[in-house]
Amino acid sequence: MDAPPPQEDCLPFVRIAGYLEAMNLNAPRVIEANLDDGFLLLSDLGTRQYLEELRRDPKCATSLYDDAIASLLLMQRRGIAYQSALPAYDEKLLRFELSLFHDWLCGKHLGLTLSARDEKAWQACCDVLVENALSQEQVFVHRDYHSRNLMLTTENNPGILDFQDAVEGPLTYDLVSLLRDCYVRWPDDTVRQWALQFYNELDSSLRERLSESQFRRNFDLMGVQRHLKAAGIFCRLNHRDGKAGFLGDIPRTLSYIVDLGDDYEDLDFLVGLIEGQVLRGFGGEA
Repeated sequence: MDAPPPQEDCLPFVRIAGYLEAMNLNAPRVIEANLDDGFLLLSDLGTRQYLEELRRDPKCATSLYDDAIASLLLMQRRGIAYQSALPAYDEKLLRFELSLFHDWLCGKHLGLTLSARDEKAWQACCDVLVENALSQEQVFVHRDYHSRNLMLTTENNPGILDFQDAVEGPLTYDLVSLLRDCYVRWPDDTVRQWALQFYNELDSSLRERLSESQFRRNFDLMGVQRHLKAAGIFCRLNHRDGKAGFLGDIPRTLSYIVDLGDDYEDLDFLVGLIEGQVLRGFGGEA
């Protein structure tokens, strides 16, 4: 890894790689590190990215997601020993991430200006999403646990990449990143089944405090927060960094939010904004 210090700080990567190795999860092992110059020598997890494998052979999804869910559960259980050393996924960070959709997608990319009434409705929606995130059990969160950052490996599958931004945060965050992926979409019934699989494997003491219906609500609303953030980041990558390739993933990403509209009255304004104005700016509905 070549990460020049003026642009990247390798220390979080090195530290969290050590945590994951101690958990016996399959992440790149740091063999040598020169932090002053930004060079790391890492073990190799191969070239078989989950996303490419899933696109090549969708029938492998059950096996790949079984392994990914099992590894996520291990990360949360064994991560208890390390999560307090991570930055907190606090209200400030959650609201900043939501602002990415407001500022970069609606404002910068689409040139939308919200009325005072709409701004109030937007803030009310943000309040619901932030409250949902902060009320959840706080765990070790990878923060980008999805098909582009998981590698198919012959042993201890999956290989886990891009973990340097890990935080202590909501129970459902990584699960919704995995199952409602910005880059590949599965039938809603399949997603529900996988989510329930995760829930049923939680420690019994946690399930006693967290009903299945509350878990589903936490999962759904956590996904809304993440998908708003991701769509905003995709626009920021385009305008700030000259990376337009992610714009095509925005309709899929926002379609997850639209599909929840009938189930959550709190999302009425947001769903109306996305359906009525935002998706039109990307060539129609997903």
